[in-house]
Amino acid sequence: MIKKYVIERKSWILLFLFGQGLLLFIAYLDYEIPFSPILYIVFLFTTLFAIFLTIRYNRETKFFKQLEEREINLDLSSIADAESPFEQIVETSMTSLTERLSQIASRHQVALEQEKDELLSWIHEVKTPLTAMRLMIDRLDDETMKAALTYEWLRIHLLLDQQLHQKRLPSMENDLYIEYVDLEALIYMEIKTLKSWCIQKGIGFDVQFEVTKVLSDAKWLAFILRQLLTNAVKYSDSDSSDIIVKSYQKHERTVLEVKDHGRGINPKDLPRIFDKGFTSTTWHQDSAATGMGLYLAQKAAQALLIHIAVHSEAGGGTTFTLTFPQPNETVRITGM
Repeated sequence: MIKKYVIERKSWILLFLFGQGLLLFIAYLDYEIPFSPILYIVFLFTTLFAIFLTIRYNRETKFFKQLEEREINLDLSSIADAESPFEQIVETSMTSLTERLSQIASRHQVALEQEKDELLSWIHEVKTPLTAMRLMIDRLDDETMKAALTYEWLRIHLLLDQQLHQKRLPSMENDLYIEYVDLEALIYMEIKTLKSWCIQKGIGFDVQFEVTKVLSDAKWLAFILRQLLTNAVKYSDSDSSDIIVKSYQKHERTVLEVKDHGRGINPKDLPRIFDKGFTSTTWHQDSAATGMGLYLAQKAAQALLIHIAVHSEAGGGTTFTLTFPQPNETVRITGM
């Protein structure tokens, strides 16, 4: 701030120094003017000017220091009242601007909330004909047609579910209910949903449970598992080995693994698979991928203090690992 202040007052400082230098120069040329007293006067004025600059520096930079150090938000309460007329102009301008920005932000927030509510309402409305469609599909006698329609129905169902949870994610903390969840029942429920797809691809599940209870939120945990199981089925080749789902205890923490034997993930893509909208560089032509499933799964897992890790090699299958928090750590989620 000192450097900035000197640059701001450079013209005044240069004018003063020029005046003192000119006075010394005239005293040096004119023998009738005693040089020593003039030099003494110049020294006194320079000292006073330095003291004056120091005092003015503290007063003039106080307001601007607060502007420089304040957080980037619309709250101006941390800034002291302006003293000089120029500071008052800046304060008035900032106050008017923040009030306008606050009004615009409020209108946008209301519009976004309204859009979110309308979309959630639309999703719930769509679920009704989707349920009716499933009942109609189940009554079909043509097994080939039935399998094809069931697969397409499942795709719509999963996309709607993903969209629903995406809209709920920002307010997820208000929707959490931490309890002991039956992990085994949750896994079997999600596998049952994917049953028709797995039959179509000739893929089975090998389920191994050492730990069946975890402390988490059942609804959001089911969503995370749904994304991992869906990915495992989607990227497994037809008639490939079973998808392995197993839970065990490691370092006093519950660990759940979902392992497929599909095409795997290219090593250069691994650091980006949880990025929003990222699909793949190797399989970029896959139009069915949205790049949202793993992103949403990780966001939900972070809120539940679940750590997601992935290990994969191109052509060697993929293993996703969920490491659950210890019971005492869930206090950070509930706030209790």
